[in-house]
Amino acid sequence: MRTVGSTLERVRSRMQGSQGKADKCRRKFLKFFPRGFRDEKYWGWERGYKWAAHEKWLESLSKPVFAELLDRGRFEEIGSLVLRTLSVTNLIFSFENMALRDALKSKAGAQAFSEGLFQLVYGKGAMPARFDAWCDVIAGLPKKQSRVLTHPIATVFGFVARPDKQIFLKPTVTKRAAEAYGFDFNYSSRPSWQTYSSLLEFAEVLKHDLADLEPRDMIDIQSFIWVMGSDEYR
Repeated sequence: MRTVGSTLERVRSRMQGSQGKADKCRRKFLKFFPRGFRDEKYWGWERGYKWAAHEKWLESLSKPVFAELLDRGRFEEIGSLVLRTLSVTNLIFSFENMALRDALKSKAGAQAFSEGLFQLVYGKGAMPARFDAWCDVIAGLPKKQSRVLTHPIATVFGFVARPDKQIFLKPTVTKRAAEAYGFDFNYSSRPSWQTYSSLLEFAEVLKHDLADLEPRDMIDIQSFIWVMGSDEYR
């Protein structure tokens, strides 16, 4: 099993000569938020609403509650509660939200979604297999117009439920951020563990490099990525 240290060393070997880029990204972040992750403006602009979504998840979909709803076959209710956790955010596009709502209207779709999401968030198997199985679940959901299998939909619920371990992927922003930082992001348009694990490696690099700013979880890391790659922070 690879340790965090060995992973960082391996990734660093592909980032030689990128220190100047990393420093530039750091300066950009601190220009907007001089006190880093403890900046009051940072909470208002980036962290606050994401943390609110996490708290809403804990209130309505903790492991015991989620498991009980599954046992009772309350799949439509689970889908409604899951979507409600995102109501305080703008993490996914409106067309993705609509596509997911359409997919959960049938009992079969709601059941597949609920069971797959429980395994992703609370399952005991190895994460690579759990994540790819979750992507297969999303790919198999009913769809009307827009496709349901996108990187934001594949990653947003794990991120909201477990920001200590899982991260959210917005493709365009993340690719821009990785390029700006000098990180070799292994991206593919179809969601899979291969792409997601590359993002987790990027997150480990950032946690290490930003350790003095004391990032609390993946919300802080994802927010740093957003600041680096979003048009909002040009």
